[in-house]
Formats: sequence, C-alpha cells, structure tokens
Amino acid sequence: MTLTPYKRKAFYYETDRMDIIHHSNYVRWLEEARVDLMEQLGCPFHEIEARGIVSPVLSVETHYKYPVRFGDEFEVRCKLSKFNGCAYELDYEVFDLTTQKTACLAHTSHCFTTSDLKPVRLKKHYPDIYEKFLSAYQASEE
Repeated sequence: MTLTPYKRKAFYYETDRMDIIHHSNYVRWLEEARVDLMEQLGCPFHEIEARGIVSPVLSVETHYKYPVRFGDEFEVRCKLSKFNGCAYELDYEVFDLTTQKTACLAHTSHCFTTSDLKPVRLKKHYPDIYEKFLSAYQASEE
C-alpha cells in the first residue's frame, strides 16, 4: 500500500511575530496528516468512532529543523512505524516544498480504546480494522 503525503499551504494566521509558522501549528499539521492517513487506510475517524473506537494521543515528539513561512506549500509524509493491534506509532516528516527543506521531524504514539477509555484489541473485536492497519504496517516495513 502506497500512502500519499498530506499537502497544503501554510496559512497567514499560523504565523507568529517572526513571520514564520508558530511551532504549535506543526502538531496540528500532524493531526491533519493522521486523519488523512486513516482515510487512506480505509478507516476514516468518523467511521471508527461511530463503531465506538477512539484513538487518543499518548505522546508527541517534534524536532524543528527549518521554518515554514506563510504561503509555503508543504507536505507531511507519514509512516506507520509500530503496530501491535492495541497501539500504534507514526513517524512524520514535514517537508517544505517551496524551499525543498525538511522543516520538522516528529513522532506520535496512540492506542485504541472504547469511548470510556478502556483498551481495545482490534484483532479480537474489530478484525477488519486490524487487517487494514496490519497491511499498512507491513507495507511500511518493506
């Protein structure tokens, strides 16, 4: 399975007084890319949440390399780096297409729970979702 990077332009309201994108917006971009990734896997957030599954963020790690500026076009390259049926981790590269530079490297970890935050084993309770994640994870290891 080949995943397409998430692309868009940086908006003016995302900048700070130094005329660069404020660091907090990169975390929002990671979430936008994660939502896009879920859709590409065939597991849109609204569908899995309708089935009673949520996927809370357990941790976020960001390393800023080069600033994105207003109007720059960028893409977020997202890779499923770990998956065990109960939790998953993603690696990200925010790549500025305008400057051709890596702006940020990031990593997030997540788990699957019920809406009342009880852990869920996808393989046992949602085998169709498990297979989609497993397939994407195996493809990312190649």
